Amino acid sequence: MINFASEQLTLYLATDPDLLRGRDLAATVAEAIAGGVTMIQLRDKRADGGPLYDAACRLLAVTRPAGVPLIINDRLDVMFASGADGAHVGTTDLPLDKARELAGNRILGYSVNTPEDLELATRWGADYIGIGPAFPTGTKPDARSALGLDGLRKLAAAAPMPAVAIGGINLGNCAAVRACGVAGICVISALLGAPDTREAATEFRRALARS
Repeated sequence: MINFASEQLTLYLATDPDLLRGRDLAATVAEAIAGGVTMIQLRDKRADGGPLYDAACRLLAVTRPAGVPLIINDRLDVMFASGADGAHVGTTDLPLDKARELAGNRILGYSVNTPEDLELATRWGADYIGIGPAFPTGTKPDARSALGLDGLRKLAAAAPMPAVAIGGINLGNCAAVRACGVAGICVISALLGAPDTREAATEFRRALARS
């Protein structure tokens, strides 16, 4: 397993099967890592356990040699079975206290949209939080209200653990998001929807370096 450091949140990619358009998941993730992505979350709300496990194993063959943590969205069983580095849960998933108990020393992230969410993340020892959505997003139809830069800044300032911002983040706004005090940004469509995933990741890293 890979130990957690806040720098790993710098450019965080969450996968979305709908955006792959027939491309191979592991090959696309390899391109993203080559461009500078620092953490990967395997996210597929519709996949059954078996296919999700297979995808996690394929991704680990890419992420582990690169020293990039692989996080599994929601499914701690898949995390354990595949040997992934951690999991990320939200407010409607397995309760955070139980997830923390089960995850042990693996990386555990928690989705935060309100001060109440942040209080739970603090109480139960989330290693990092995903604050969002920062802006309206089409990749999560059931997303809660967009926070905007002010809302993002307030939650990041109050958080005792590192935070990654998610939701509607692109090259045009990533510097302003980073300036809100988050450790990094989580990007989905702006990377997976780009014609060249590696070049898109490189451009994001350049933009973040200037922020």
